[in-house]
Amino acid sequence: MWAALKARLRGRSEASEGAESETPRAAPAPAAPAASGSAGRAERPSSSPAGSADPEVFAEGFFGKKVDEETIEDVLDELEIGLLQSDVTLPVVERLRRDLRKEFAGRKLRRGVDEEVAIRDALERSVRAILTQPPFDLPGRIRAAATPPYIILFVGVNGTGKTTTVAKLAGWLRAQGLSSVIAAGDTFRAGAIEQLLVHGERLGIRVVRQQEGSDPAAVAFDAIQHARAKGVAVVLIDTAGRQHTNENLIEEAKKIRRVASPSLVVFVGDALSGHDVVEQAKLFDAAVGIQGLILNKLDADVKGGAALSATFVTKKPILFVGTGQGYGDLAPFDPEWMVRRLFAEGSAG
Repeated sequence: MWAALKARLRGRSEASEGAESETPRAAPAPAAPAASGSAGRAERPSSSPAGSADPEVFAEGFFGKKVDEETIEDVLDELEIGLLQSDVTLPVVERLRRDLRKEFAGRKLRRGVDEEVAIRDALERSVRAILTQPPFDLPGRIRAAATPPYIILFVGVNGTGKTTTVAKLAGWLRAQGLSSVIAAGDTFRAGAIEQLLVHGERLGIRVVRQQEGSDPAAVAFDAIQHARAKGVAVVLIDTAGRQHTNENLIEEAKKIRRVASPSLVVFVGDALSGHDVVEQAKLFDAAVGIQGLILNKLDADVKGGAALSATFVTKKPILFVGTGQGYGDLAPFDPEWMVRRLFAEGSAG
């Protein structure tokens, strides 16, 4: 994301400098020699906590370079275009614009700090504030469940890797010392049932299933009963991938939710689908009430706007990220990891 924004900002700066060079100016006075040490070097300031201005960027009192409101608005316009091109939705763009306008209005930059550095620092703080949600300790919640088992329902559209994600989470839970059983609730595709059986055999985890075309809610019920009888800690309910615009399938998802009474409803999305994943998450939230997100292929999303937008629009935390097809390629979401990716100097996008 930052690479695209930086390109636009530098393009704006070069255009401005080109316009200035057409106007004859008096020769500048000789510059005073720079003092030894770090004076005179424009260094990237250290990050500050979300929501607070970086004291190393802004000057106090009469000294420093003032950034006037017209310049701020010009920069924000360029940023808006760059952010939209990076799959950041308009509500997020508006939030970032508000944050930057508030931070720069009436402020002065310290000597040696240019606009690009200051803008990047302010954007990092704003993005970090959006991505950082209250901690979600899934193993802790599972162990603290008053009436086991802890039931997790997975929803999402076709082709997002939902079934594989269910298996990955089963493996991750086992590594945390937590047992699980999988409900093969995608009864519309025989291939989905077979896929879960293969995963279950590899992982040594029980898969509860019925025949193709069976009632998915009945499969979920059977898995819950099995977990209660055997003392299994977690029930993971896979469901058929359904388009969020298909009313019949959405109604079925509501039925599964009523029957299973899940402790947690998770939306599984594909980060590479850009704005679509945001709309999908929003509509599934309205239909069944999602409580968290798992985004696959986030490591391949060079733009990064989908993750930022999905958590901002739904107000739900990103719980895990999928970064490959292996069972170990599922990790708890780390906002700092995402911020580093979004603002990596060499990133594409």
